[in-house]
Amino acid sequence: MNNESNYSRKLNWDRHELRRWYTYIGRRNFYHEQFGSCTQKSDDDDDDDSEIKRFENRMSILDKGRSKKKKAIIKEVGPSSIKMAGFGIPGLMIGRPKEIPIMMQGPPYFYFENVAIAPKMEWNTIKRHLNGVDPEFTDSKHFCACRRPRGYVHNLPIKDREPILPLPPKTIFEAFPYAKKYWPEWDTREKFNCINTKRGADGLCELIRDLFAQYGGGLAIPPFRQHEILQAVKKWNLIWVGPGQTAPLELHEVEMLLGFDCDHTRGGLTMTDRYDLLGNSFQVNTVAYHFSPLKYLYPDGITVLSLFSGIGGAEVALHKVGIFLKSVISVEINEKAKKVLASWWKKSGQRGELILKEDVRSLTDEVLEGLIDRVGRIDLVVGGSPCNNLSGNNRVDRVGLSGKESSLFYEFPRILNIVKQIMHQRNYI
Repeated sequence: MNNESNYSRKLNWDRHELRRWYTYIGRRNFYHEQFGSCTQKSDDDDDDDSEIKRFENRMSILDKGRSKKKKAIIKEVGPSSIKMAGFGIPGLMIGRPKEIPIMMQGPPYFYFENVAIAPKMEWNTIKRHLNGVDPEFTDSKHFCACRRPRGYVHNLPIKDREPILPLPPKTIFEAFPYAKKYWPEWDTREKFNCINTKRGADGLCELIRDLFAQYGGGLAIPPFRQHEILQAVKKWNLIWVGPGQTAPLELHEVEMLLGFDCDHTRGGLTMTDRYDLLGNSFQVNTVAYHFSPLKYLYPDGITVLSLFSGIGGAEVALHKVGIFLKSVISVEINEKAKKVLASWWKKSGQRGELILKEDVRSLTDEVLEGLIDRVGRIDLVVGGSPCNNLSGNNRVDRVGLSGKESSLFYEFPRILNIVKQIMHQRNYI
């Protein structure tokens, strides 16, 4: 096993690792015995220095590896995915790299989303199945206080884009000003990392608090220990809530960062369910910015076929843009997510029709014909298929679009093509 993977394993703060480290602290006062007093010079300081040197050598090896990996990513999906600025962020308009193929020009408009950094060549496969439409790689850090690098393949107009108001907080301290006085100088984060589907372990926060107590404060902690703590707080999006005290983001804080109203997922669900559903959702402000030109095209309202709806990120985004939802056909297999969307539909006072369907694979030609006969012309087909086998967090079966969950992507172009064909037959386009 190479040095990079060895060191990555050392920084893996899973529950088993936490229990092992915490046992050392509780039973043997491990850190005090290993590093001695933080305020007095001792013989152990030589060990401290050698440990720091070993740490710096490891980091040098890691930096070289990261550089090679970054070059490989640039070669694979292009520089636009690294900048993650898309075809334009607020105040910066960039044109499409090439014109949309005639056969894919809307209506109906379509909008497909998935993780930006996918296994090699998978975005080329997605592009090919959507008839050569280039993906727009955008990081939600331009729209909120958390990162969420995603690729979006769509034929939406990009002129007259505008962010929804009021503008959300763009940095951690804007979102959580109380945390600034507790923030260590060596924690230089301005944005949270991509929101996880799991909550950080409480034992990790306890371990960090004990580390601060052992060393007598944040600045007294050796640089290599600072780095280990920083890796952990970045991975789990921990926030500083007191001197040397961290805590996971609360659910209403995650909802705020993702652009939902407070308590969007509250009601009849466990905390685990809510974290999972939010971690798999759209970032509403980003999607709303992409959708914003539609309000000029559909002043009387829009009819949407929403595939893999989840908790309704696309529907909430359209609503916040100010577009009346005449009809929404929501296709979602997760019953808990369907309940969240149905609850929001009522709470937000929607006057249109919400039709709930269970599985994208059940949308045959006949079913889609019946739905179009019921709601009329479909103006927008939107969805983000499961990223389980595409995400970098998956170390077990990151096999790309051939995976069990992520292969559901192929349902999106299949359904889109059928919808276009039926609408041609009905003279809607």
